[in-house]
Order: sequence, then structure tokens, then C-alpha cells
Amino acid sequence: MKKRYFAILLFAILTLGLCVPPVSAQASGTVKGVCKDAQGNVIPDAIVVWTNTDNGQKYTLKSNKKGEYFSLGLSPGTYLVTLYRNADDMKAGKELDHVKGFKVQLDENTLDLDVKKEMESAAKGQGISPEQLKQMQEQQAKAAKETNTVKTLNDKLNAAKASADAGDFDGAIAALNEATQVDGTRDLLWFKLADYYRLSAPKQTDPAEKQKRYASAIEDYQKAIDLKKGATNEKDPNAAKNLAAYYNNLAEAYAKANKTDDAVKTYELAAQADPTNAGQYYFNTGAVLTNAGKVDEALAAFDKVIAADPSRADAYYWKGVNMIGKATLQGEKMVAPPGTAEAFQKYLELQPTGTYADAAKQMLTSIGASVETSYGKKKQPAKK
Repeated sequence: MKKRYFAILLFAILTLGLCVPPVSAQASGTVKGVCKDAQGNVIPDAIVVWTNTDNGQKYTLKSNKKGEYFSLGLSPGTYLVTLYRNADDMKAGKELDHVKGFKVQLDENTLDLDVKKEMESAAKGQGISPEQLKQMQEQQAKAAKETNTVKTLNDKLNAAKASADAGDFDGAIAALNEATQVDGTRDLLWFKLADYYRLSAPKQTDPAEKQKRYASAIEDYQKAIDLKKGATNEKDPNAAKNLAAYYNNLAEAYAKANKTDDAVKTYELAAQADPTNAGQYYFNTGAVLTNAGKVDEALAAFDKVIAADPSRADAYYWKGVNMIGKATLQGEKMVAPPGTAEAFQKYLELQPTGTYADAAKQMLTSIGASVETSYGKKKQPAKK
């Protein structure tokens, strides 16, 4: 009898053991939906952020190429759901749509984020006419298109810079040619493309190819200038400075292409566009004219530099160099025009140990002038 009772008890214990329930999984739900923009088009690579307003927990999801998103493991609760067109817009805080107070339950939860429907619903509630709604949708579409275009162009610009930094100017040129095909109305694209043509030209072993690249640079700088001048720049405080920079680089391309007169005219346009930096553009003019052997014109340019910035030492040095070019020989003595010694002495006063200090001293010696580093000051009489 005892054995029978023991057997029954053992069976009951084993039965209880077999009936122990499994450990339950963490309770959570799934979310899914489709993302659409103001035109009703699906948004690939959209970012959908689910924020649990009960505990602050966030889930960042990304849509596929069909605009669909899906995720497991969201804890039940009340959520704020925010839609962004892409990761860059999310970083910038530029949302397309949001839904407040969405309840996530256990199992499956569906939330389609349709900007067009949301706008239509909001328009009805606010008494907005279909025509007004259409205008709003068109404006949003235009803004979205601009965002995507700017991102594409920035990617092209960055790729071009990376290629140029690595010495691959052809790669840089190819990237920017692609960018101008995406949108040929951006002056910066043409300016940078022209820069890379100009910088790549000296590396060409074929003289014809070198000139071809300078010609391409000139053409593209002019496109950039035309676009910059035609743009509305009231809100851009650097518009004049940027236009002057375009003129400056165009002038350099002209100079490299041996079109000195065009270079001089273009530097003058740069000075007119940005008078605060006119001294630099006149200095560049003087340098081009010096290289071209046009002494009198170079002297006039350096005088303009000095008038704009009396403390610019190298302007005095190059003025002196050009004046030496007008020196004559009287017997075995070199006679320089009046003011030559003073130009070199002024340079030495401003830059006694500067880049051209030794050359300036040699120039003074060649014309029999004394070397002074305190030009304009009276010398103290020698002590007896």
C-alpha cells in the first residue's frame, strides 16, 4: 500500500515538473508602414524616428527603396513618430511629418506616413482651398528637390576636391563636369571647374593641350562670373568679394595664356568689385606687367598699390626693380631714375630682413646708393 502511494506521489511530482511553463519572452510589438512625400511618391532611405514619450527611448528606422520600413522589438507605449527625408535632414532637424500619441500594442502595429494625405487633411480642417493646397505641395516639392540637388552637388564638389588634393586634376574635372550636368546654374561649380583646368594646365607636356586647358578655364570663369552677376545677392555679404575672386582667377588664366591686356583689364574689374582689397589686385596687375616687360605700366600699377596700402613692402621692392629696368649707363656707372634708391630703402625700412632684403641691398649697391633701413629719417652725425 505504501509502495502504491509512493508511486502515485512520484508520478504527480514528475507531472508537475513536466508542466513547468517556459520562461516568457520580453513583451514587445512590431511596427511597419510606408513613407510618402507631398506628391504621393514613396521615399526611399527615409528616416523614421519612434520616440517613446513614456520613457524617452528612441528607435531610428530606415525605409527601403520602396519606402517601406519595419522593426521588431518596440516596447508598448505612446510614441511620437517623426519622418525625415534622409539622414542629413534628420541631423539638420528638417522633418517632413510627424504623428503624436501613436499607441504601440503587442504584436503588429501599422503606421503609414503619407505627407500628401496629412496636408490634405490639415487643409480641410483649416479651410484651405484645393488651389492653395496645390501651391503648398508644389513649394514643398521644390524644397525637397533643392535639398536633394544640393546634396548631390556637394558630393561632387567633395569628390573633386579629394581628387585634386591627390594630384588627380582630371578626376576633379570629370566630377565637376558631372555636377554642371546636374545643375548648370550654380556659379561655384563653374568657378571650381575653371580652377582645376587652370591648375592642371602647367602639368601638360603637350603645348596645345596646355593652351586648351587655359582656354577652358577662361570660358568657365566667365560662366561663373555671368551667373554670379545675374544672381540676387542682397542677403550675401560676401557677394562682392566672391565676384572679385572670380575676376582675379580669370585674370590669372589670361596671364598664363599670354593675354596680358585681358589680364590687366580683368584685374581692374576685380578691384572695382572689391575696393577694400584693390591693393592686392593692383599688385597682381603689376606682377603680370613686370613679367611681360611693360615697365611703365607696371610702375603705375605699383604706385596704385602703394596708394592703397602704403605699408606693403613688396610693392616698393618691385617698383624699384622696374625702375632699375629703366637705368642707363654713363661710362661704367649705372644711373637709375630718380626714386629708385628710395623705393629699395623703403622696402628695407618696412622689411629689413624680408624675402627681398639681400636683393634690395645688392640693387642699391649696383647704383651706388647707400643701404638704409630707416628710410626718411635723418642720420645722426657721427661721434667724434
